[in-house]
Amino acid sequence: MSNDEGDYRYFLTYSGVSLPLNLVSPLAANDLNNRNTYFRARYDDADRLLLAEKLVYGEVELSHAYEYRAEGGLARAVIVLGEDETEVLFDENGKQMRA
Repeated sequence: MSNDEGDYRYFLTYSGVSLPLNLVSPLAANDLNNRNTYFRARYDDADRLLLAEKLVYGEVELSHAYEYRAEGGLARAVIVLGEDETEVLFDENGKQMRA
């Protein structure tokens, strides 16, 4: 995963409460100039969400980073909000084990 700005996809918001986040309302990069708040995201080659960051006035306010099992199921999520970091682990059936 590179740090190239071209690797990001942009979204207005997300829906639902389960992990990984379901980002909705895609935005074109040129739509960001008039936005104070939006999400930027990176996906892997299988189109699984790896990183979602909520930007507010250009600063990352919230981030979600995801790791997946070889078969594709979610294994781990790391959620950072300000100084607080939460790790959420999932079993092989996708059930949350601990947060």
